[in-house]
Amino acid sequence: MSTKNNFYKLTGKIQHYQWGGYDYIPALLSVANDKQQPFAEYWLGAHVNAPAELEGAQPSKLNEYIAANTAALGEKVYNNFKALPYLLKILDVKDMLSIQVHPTKKAAVEEFAKENAKGVALNAPNRNYKDDNHKPELMAALSEFYLLHGFKTPELMRKTLSSVPELSFLLPYFEGNNYAKLYEEVMQMDQQKVNEHLQPLLDRIVPQYKNNELKKDNADFWAARAALTFNEGNNIDRGIFSVYLLNLVHIHPGGAIFQDAGILHAYLEGQNVEIMANSDNVLRGGLTPKHIDVAELMKHVSFKEVVPNVISGSATATKEKVFVSPAPDFQLSTVSLESNEEFSLHATSAEIVLVLSGCVEISNEEKKVALKKGEAFVTFAGATVTVKALENAEIYRAFVPGV
Repeated sequence: MSTKNNFYKLTGKIQHYQWGGYDYIPALLSVANDKQQPFAEYWLGAHVNAPAELEGAQPSKLNEYIAANTAALGEKVYNNFKALPYLLKILDVKDMLSIQVHPTKKAAVEEFAKENAKGVALNAPNRNYKDDNHKPELMAALSEFYLLHGFKTPELMRKTLSSVPELSFLLPYFEGNNYAKLYEEVMQMDQQKVNEHLQPLLDRIVPQYKNNELKKDNADFWAARAALTFNEGNNIDRGIFSVYLLNLVHIHPGGAIFQDAGILHAYLEGQNVEIMANSDNVLRGGLTPKHIDVAELMKHVSFKEVVPNVISGSATATKEKVFVSPAPDFQLSTVSLESNEEFSLHATSAEIVLVLSGCVEISNEEKKVALKKGEAFVTFAGATVTVKALENAEIYRAFVPGV
């Protein structure tokens, strides 16, 4: 079957994780939320756990369609990846996500095989590796967005540990800028000691949080929120330490940030477009009711300072703004179109385009399809497609760079 001139309307899969919001994704997709479920993520990709569906194609699941039509990826991408290498998502973060890290490709291959050999079911709650892929990721903010991202510089770390009296006991562990020793202390600390060190901090900041005396640019705000969200019984979540050890980053709409393997991070609040390697591998270190494996997490953390780099996007001659990242698996761009304005897309591999706002007409020499806010399409290697705005519109495009 030839895929050269084909494009198809694409419908993704909703993920109802408990941290998601109730309104943003339903409004984007024009669907009801009568059951008042959390709508956390909307997946547009070919991950085996939740593949998107092509309208009018057989097989209809994107992963199966590409497996049956490998020319859709283009020769270079197929030879390098054997499958669609990225996953595009919309996220609505109402409650804080877990402190987490993602493995390298080499580590994912090795550890996935080990868990398979042990007979750990893929859907087991104690499973660490859902697939054999790495998960570098880039997010572009659609609202005011807050996240934790990488260890603070030595200067900021010492300033934090000195200025928060309840954390000053950690200063000796950071002598010589020893990030590993510092993080091992808080992550492997006996639970009783965690409680003893953090309870005085929470006694001080939680009342301030409840009285709306804390700002979101203050780590105390997020530590207090984390305590109220995740503490169980008499046990204080040790992930609260990470709120102070990692950079607190505030990204305005249109800004983006890249997170590679080994970088500790946690999304705190807001909506974003996210693109990542086609993986669901997450190793968690706190602020979650999900499975936490501290020993496994520590094997993959990069114990180095991180200076957050917020990407504004590089403008092109075609009005496309590209969020450049070092990942070979994906690239993300956005295009804002005024009514009747056109954008020509020349696909070199499988590309997914999501209409974030407005309404557009997608056409080639064979057909035309109108897509409204929240709808998406996929096109394949060798195809040329015209996107025409039927009203002011914004689209996001996911593709593979360098092909």
